Amino acid sequence: MLRICINENRILLVLKLSVKLNHTFIDCFFIYSKELQSFLYQILLYFWRIKFNTEIIMDTKDLGFNSKLIHSGEFHDQYGSATVPIYQTSTFSFKSADEGAACFAGESNGFIYTRLGNPTIGAFESAMADLESGYKGVATASGMGAVTAVYFALLGAGKHIVSHNAVYGPSRMVIETTFKKFGTESTFVDATDAKTFKKFGTESTFVDATDAKNVLEAIQKNTALIYLETPANPTMGIMDIKAIVKIAHERNIPVCVDNTFCSPYLQKPLDLGADIVLHSITKFINGHADIVGGVVVTKTKQYYTEIRGAMINMGSNMDPHQAYLVIRGLKTLGIRMERAQFNAIKVADYLEKHPKIAWVKYPGLKSHPQYELAKVQMSGPGSMISFELKGGITAGKILMDNVKLALLAVSLGGVETLIQHPASMTHSKIPKEAREKAHITDGLVRYSVGIEDVKDIIADLDQALAMI
Repeated sequence: MLRICINENRILLVLKLSVKLNHTFIDCFFIYSKELQSFLYQILLYFWRIKFNTEIIMDTKDLGFNSKLIHSGEFHDQYGSATVPIYQTSTFSFKSADEGAACFAGESNGFIYTRLGNPTIGAFESAMADLESGYKGVATASGMGAVTAVYFALLGAGKHIVSHNAVYGPSRMVIETTFKKFGTESTFVDATDAKTFKKFGTESTFVDATDAKNVLEAIQKNTALIYLETPANPTMGIMDIKAIVKIAHERNIPVCVDNTFCSPYLQKPLDLGADIVLHSITKFINGHADIVGGVVVTKTKQYYTEIRGAMINMGSNMDPHQAYLVIRGLKTLGIRMERAQFNAIKVADYLEKHPKIAWVKYPGLKSHPQYELAKVQMSGPGSMISFELKGGITAGKILMDNVKLALLAVSLGGVETLIQHPASMTHSKIPKEAREKAHITDGLVRYSVGIEDVKDIIADLDQALAMI
């Protein structure tokens, strides 16, 4: 019951609440005025916590991206914790047998066992779903845990996958080795050429259509998934997500996009029509090179249910402490991405002008083949660069052996600058012929620009290049 009383000085609200406690309804009357607003809020909060024994989550729908980074996924516990606590427990006790049964029947949001769900992990999953404009998230123990959860959910015997030929090495190798044993077919094509889908009735404005053959041969009647990674690792090729999604959806084929190189700060695949987006959160999302992890975010409940089920059955769940560290790292994603991108723009310009560099691939350079597409699809060029020296692999080794500030290490997206050689490291398991077909040459160098002072990053490259 709500009664509104107006006098000359204020509006009073007389509110009657009936709260059920211990099977007894208690009528509570409140007179609401401006002066009693705080009191009323505390009373309502008290009864909410008694009744639901859960959190009240802030509505972040209308917040800006950096505000979402700080507040998405956060919740209030009974102690008023300012940050999401670490629920470092393997299992959760029930107050009664009926409560336990309700949890297992899906009639309660209570927690059962950390492989199935955990408050700390759940807070991170909620944050990522919010940032990617998705339905819900599924956190995994590693980036490959996220990739294989998608594969296991959507592929199987007699199914077919179409993917870009320069995706992250293990994402390709698990299909060509492990999944091949289960009867899954695979075709890897140059998906930067989205106009190759034109013969299926789709137009694309932003990409080159010089070679349509591979994609024409790729999509089959049993194709169950189109898997993209854009920008591609390590060639920096950019796929037209909207164009490929349109073709896929005309054939009822779901599209999954690995958004690791961009993060949701620079690119939103679900907003562009993709059905699933995933990340190796080891990289930009966490940003501090101190954990490994992955996450999948889906647009619909159907794909969420399938992928979460696959993750649970595989046992590739994230650990609560992992989730806590990633939540902490996630809060600074925006400022880290801005600083690293600012540095990368200057580093790419320096490299492109250097006489010992054969070519540079960076979405912020006009020389990039999909420069115009990048401007439309991404909100910034990011901080990943690939390049090749004129002296090929020999010159590349000299460079990598002589950098002092940059770390010679795999991975990317951390606060520190990293340099690595894909042909002998991350993509070494892919046969040389297949690598070259994917434009992963022996001389290609992948460079992840960090947040150090840009003058120091360039000085480091300069002294190392002088050794060649």
